[in-house]
Amino acid sequence: MTVTAFNPRRPFGIELWAILMPLLAMIAVLAADAGNLTQALVCAVLLAGAIMAAVYHAEVLAHYLGEPFGTLTLALAVTVIEVALIVSIMIAEGSAAQTLARDTLIAAIMITINGIVGICLLAGGRMHHEQTYTQQGVSAALAMLSTLAVLTLVLPNFTVSVRGPFYAPQQLVFVALVSLIIYATFVVAQTIRHRDHFLHHIEDADDHAHEAPVPRAKAFAAGAALAVALVGVVLLAKKLSPLIGDAVDALDAPRALVGVVFAGLVLAPEGFAALRAARANRVQNSLNLAIGSALATIGLTIPVVAMVALVFDLDLELGLDMRSTILLALTLLVATLTLSRGRTTMVQGVVHLVIFATWLFTTIFP
Repeated sequence: MTVTAFNPRRPFGIELWAILMPLLAMIAVLAADAGNLTQALVCAVLLAGAIMAAVYHAEVLAHYLGEPFGTLTLALAVTVIEVALIVSIMIAEGSAAQTLARDTLIAAIMITINGIVGICLLAGGRMHHEQTYTQQGVSAALAMLSTLAVLTLVLPNFTVSVRGPFYAPQQLVFVALVSLIIYATFVVAQTIRHRDHFLHHIEDADDHAHEAPVPRAKAFAAGAALAVALVGVVLLAKKLSPLIGDAVDALDAPRALVGVVFAGLVLAPEGFAALRAARANRVQNSLNLAIGSALATIGLTIPVVAMVALVFDLDLELGLDMRSTILLALTLLVATLTLSRGRTTMVQGVVHLVIFATWLFTTIFP
């Protein structure tokens, strides 16, 4: 039997920097003072390092688990931590955070479906001219996303049991259950019943099929490091949020921009992982990550925040204003059209990025 010597530069076969960065990020969470400019800059650097480490570990885990389990794991990990953060802020701030869940949901949809998808299609199309994917899975996921988005963010404006963009308690329970059912259906379809609809086999030199199998010890180490990295990303982002808020106030920009920056930081690991997949001619993985993340954000956030709102008797404002509703409708319509052929080019990427830029611009200058 061959015994592999321990390599301190690559513990468990993992790059040393990818292990150190999440640990340093957690140390910064506990010890650094974001009010000190020098320490805040150190936190920002460690935040970027933790994001890159999360991407590294996610790719190792995806190689070990195989698709679509790898992308699903990353989406679930990020969403669970994000939901925990939202709930902690809701409980701490009470009525002052009644729009937090809504703002997070719309930001997640716009960032994933327009920002991440747009960048991936543009980068992938520029490198490979035209990329292909399995349309059945993407179409089914978009149908589920459209249903969840309308039920949670649009319909509250048109119910009459409670005045304003709110759901009555019974309606909130119903929507929470529907969200869970739809997301559970998506997970079962993606991993068991129709797994082949979320896979697309491409003979490419950069594909994982041409790489050596990942040992179990390396996969477990990567999974643990991924969890630490994601926790570090979210907590460092929260630690830096007052500084971000002060910067937004100094620019005389709307406070909603703080939520956009925060959502962007939380979704950064998935964004970088999706971009690397698109550049490696695996656009199917990019779409699985982007759409799956949007679905997980709604499907897991709404049930949890609904329960918290009911238990603590908090008002949960879910309905979007007209501007955001129009941009949401445009996003879902364009995504349905651009992802309806099983082939993508940089043209679709440009369209999605234009919508993303419009949403971002009108958020800053409403």
